[in-house]
Amino acid sequence: MAIGLESVFGMHEQALHLRAERNEVLAQNLANADTPGYKARDFDFAQALERATGAGSNRVELETTNNRHIDPGRQPGDPEMQYRTPMQPSLDGNTVETDAEKAAFGENATRYQASLMILNRKISGMSELLKGGQ
Repeated sequence: MAIGLESVFGMHEQALHLRAERNEVLAQNLANADTPGYKARDFDFAQALERATGAGSNRVELETTNNRHIDPGRQPGDPEMQYRTPMQPSLDGNTVETDAEKAAFGENATRYQASLMILNRKISGMSELLKGGQ
């Protein structure tokens, strides 16, 4: 009887990928905290994970019937980037709020580590199962 890795790992593989991608986005925001006119970006992790895992697959997908329609061709799991609205806008047009970005980065890094630990435990459990408990 074959066991698919998707059934073993569940959504954690996609979650790990999306968390890594979000870390990159948040790191870019922090790196550009002093760049005039830079707009901080982020994405809704829950929505991106839902798209990646197909949890919202009962939704109606857009279809283009005319070449002037907007292309709905984003791949499943590709996060929809959004711009942050700052609590206190700066004079130079930069919307990065360092404290908020650091907090978001820390939370995301912690959740990344948690997903990594869950995957590690699942792999260890499978390894023990394959060894026969020896």
